[in-house]
Amino acid sequence: MEYVRLGSTGMKVSRVCLGMMSYGDPARWQDWALDEEHSEPLVRKAAEAGVTFFDTADVYSAGASEEVTGNLLRKIFPRREDYVLATKVFFPVGQAVNDAGLSRKHIHAAIDASLRRLGTDYVDLYQIHRWDDHTPIEETMEALHDLVKAGKVRYIGASSMYAWQFAKAQHVAGVHDWTRFVSMQNHYNLLYREEEREMIPLCRDQGVGVIPWSPLARGLLARADAPGETTRSGVDGRIEQLYGGPGDAAVLARVAETAAERGVAPAQVALAWLLAQPGVTAPIVGATKERHVDDAIAAVELSLSDKELAYLAEPYQARPVVH
Repeated sequence: MEYVRLGSTGMKVSRVCLGMMSYGDPARWQDWALDEEHSEPLVRKAAEAGVTFFDTADVYSAGASEEVTGNLLRKIFPRREDYVLATKVFFPVGQAVNDAGLSRKHIHAAIDASLRRLGTDYVDLYQIHRWDDHTPIEETMEALHDLVKAGKVRYIGASSMYAWQFAKAQHVAGVHDWTRFVSMQNHYNLLYREEEREMIPLCRDQGVGVIPWSPLARGLLARADAPGETTRSGVDGRIEQLYGGPGDAAVLARVAETAAERGVAPAQVALAWLLAQPGVTAPIVGATKERHVDDAIAAVELSLSDKELAYLAEPYQARPVVH
């Protein structure tokens, strides 16, 4: 495993981040979610391979993902300092009118609830899950700064927004000498590359680490050589919204072709391509089977040539921005 600094911070993370959305409670989330018993072998396998970066959110399994994440990481790692724990806030977990968004009220309540579920005194990276059109960004940034000063949060990050929104948030923090975002968790993979236009250049210029979500395009890239429906894809209404545009079939064909030539799984090729992109710190990889973990770890060691990287990227066609 390789370890790199998260953006311009001094904190080092593994080049693969294990996404914990798949772990929690299927009764409170989706049928494909794994309970703690079935999650443990996968999280332990990742940790034994050197993964030290784990990402969840309060909304996943209505809080159960954080509970499972906290339980497993305390069991697997000898010390809290041995891993980097990230979670997110924005989407509703409860039913009350203030149980969502990025108001000062909700942020302070949400971090306390997340810390209780995670069983820890602090999170290393606290991220806003989306932009809040109904709360002044000044209120949000000051509330996040207060969490850092209170010792509940070490660093703050953002996810999936327009570049102008991210720039505005950073500017507001700078003007008031508040804590700035150190990471951007955005949607980025071989089938969706609109982030290359503005967000990723902005992050590179400002020293912000990029930790893409859905690096395998909800499994489409992993199944490039054998497309078909899975338990998750059969109930995932967002796949059609996010993918299926012009050029996708050609990209998938080239992923499958390159994987066959290299004698590796398509997932390894797709992740290796992403890891080679400027600015990318650590893709957030979900895993519900052991081979998913194996492919993610192997991708770190798979070095694609410049010719292969260009060949995989060439068929892409621009599409509307989707968050």
